Amino acid sequence: MGKKSVSEADNSVASEGNTELSYEEKLNFISAIAKPMASKKLCKKLYKVMKKASKQKTFLRNGLKDVQTRIRKGETGIVLFAGDVTPIDLMCHMPAVCEEKDIPYCYTPSRADLGTAMGVKRGSVMVMIRPHDDYKELYNELHEELKQLPIPL
Repeated sequence: MGKKSVSEADNSVASEGNTELSYEEKLNFISAIAKPMASKKLCKKLYKVMKKASKQKTFLRNGLKDVQTRIRKGETGIVLFAGDVTPIDLMCHMPAVCEEKDIPYCYTPSRADLGTAMGVKRGSVMVMIRPHDDYKELYNELHEELKQLPIPL
């Protein structure tokens, strides 16, 4: 009675590991300062351009230290922040830096999703996508869309 076959055990593990949260469920874990939050449709577009940018290694900046350094050196692009970062003190100054440098930014619900879109297994706190000819149209569309998002006061 207590023994399972190998295939039954594999099936139960697979069903337990496949508990991907929906966009709405991920929104329950975001911090209070995560505004403006990208819509579900906008997130899909952002992840799509991230996948394209990850093929050209120098056009995607990953992580707090790298993005912060590059912004201060004058690089521009689109900045995406993870909304579920704790403690939020790590990166709470970065939206102000982006506004000061006139760089469009928004929050996405999950760090894990940012990492997955880059093609790595690890999550990422923030990402900067720089323009490139391979995805120029989509980049420009997203750049304008992010400029239109309301910036919190």
